[in-house]
Amino acid sequence: SLSAGLDLPGRFLFAVLTLMTLIANLVFIEEAVYIYRRIPSFKRSVIIWINAAAPVIATTSCIGMWIPRSTMFTDFTAAVFFAIVIHKFLMMMIKECGGQKLLLKRFENGHFKISTGPCCCCCLCLPRVRITRRTLFWLKLGTFQFAFLRPVLMFLSIVLWTNGNYTLYNLSPKGAAIWISCFVGVLTIIALWPVGIMFQQVRTLLNCKKIIPKFALYQFILILNHLQAAIINILAMQRIIPCAPPLSSSARGAYMTQQLLIMEMFLITLISRVVYRRRYRELEPPERMAEESEANKQTP
Repeated sequence: SLSAGLDLPGRFLFAVLTLMTLIANLVFIEEAVYIYRRIPSFKRSVIIWINAAAPVIATTSCIGMWIPRSTMFTDFTAAVFFAIVIHKFLMMMIKECGGQKLLLKRFENGHFKISTGPCCCCCLCLPRVRITRRTLFWLKLGTFQFAFLRPVLMFLSIVLWTNGNYTLYNLSPKGAAIWISCFVGVLTIIALWPVGIMFQQVRTLLNCKKIIPKFALYQFILILNHLQAAIINILAMQRIIPCAPPLSSSARGAYMTQQLLIMEMFLITLISRVVYRRRYRELEPPERMAEESEANKQTP
């Protein structure tokens, strides 16, 4: 811990960021109790998982800030948790449509637009894929593989690190970090693709449930936790972020990442409480929607 070597402004900053983390966790606990009491049981757990993403990342960042040697473990823990959240967000969109059976009934003649980000946003010539039980299975498998393989890769990284073969900031071709990072990057892109495909399909139907703000919050967490951290790490490795003894450039970069994440996740936790706490009306069953559309056609 560096708390003993901090000056007064440094201790004040650490205290404020720790207080932000504590408030974020209290807000989440209160929100989880509300969800448990008011939300139907079949979609209760996925919504709690998604709401937990920001407080968990804030907590791991706070631990890494106070105990610098734990940074690798806290970063890995946050990454693994968010890998599970990606799968849970896909499942939430399916459950908000009433579950898999009702979703298939609502879109029985529909097609998925697969030319969407992050894989194929430029490939507009790709054909649309029919919405069937099999295509839904492939979408769920696309996110589940990341939720399953990310902890496996985390375990492998820690084993290599204890053996001295894995260094977080060593990106030379001879090191294991660059290869594991590239593999994780490919798996991440594959996992994000099904979420984008499903969101494009259901965003009009779930507009009454504010799916667009929910998707935006999920995207913000993704960008801040992965892209922002990667940019700061690259700047630190290139010595653009200067060292300040006793902290090296990489250590200062890690501190900057953790402190920014605590503030950002604190704000996202508060916004998520507003977005997810509202009472949204349930969707009309497909049969009633069909009857209403038929009645509208018969009305002169």
